[in-house]
Amino acid sequence: MVDGVTENAPDFFICLIFVASCHCRLRVSMSRLVLSRSKYDHITSLLQELHWLRIKQRIEFKLSVLVFRCLNGLAPSYLSRDLLRVSDLAARQRLRSSSTSTLVVPLTRLSTVGDRAFPVAAARTWNSLSRSLTSSSSLASFRRQLKAELFVRSFPDLGSSAYDRI
Repeated sequence: MVDGVTENAPDFFICLIFVASCHCRLRVSMSRLVLSRSKYDHITSLLQELHWLRIKQRIEFKLSVLVFRCLNGLAPSYLSRDLLRVSDLAARQRLRSSSTSTLVVPLTRLSTVGDRAFPVAAARTWNSLSRSLTSSSSLASFRRQLKAELFVRSFPDLGSSAYDRI
């Protein structure tokens, strides 16, 4: 029974993140409350002013931090064993990607459920990050650089110098 619960824990975690993303209205209301703005003000400028990530980037942030912890031995083994580096597979050691920290994305049969499974979502999110980011040495520097990168993705019209002003 315990094995069944721990094996499904990563999938349950991802489901919770997706359910939490449905509560966008609460986040919008909180940002307006914090900045004392009216309900007619556009949310994008409020998020930029508060330096908050959009929901999609917030999910990517949480997932990327969890992957970083898994790859550096800071997470439980039941999470870490689901992630495979390309360099760990004998058949792929000759590829250029084996010298990077790229993860193997497992194949899925169902795009609705399978793509949301922890190993798939984690590998896709991790592989979308820049090489300089995935080679960070400490969790603190990784989180700082990750938030900066995701903030630029979240608000591309600001450019990369917008986050430097924080």
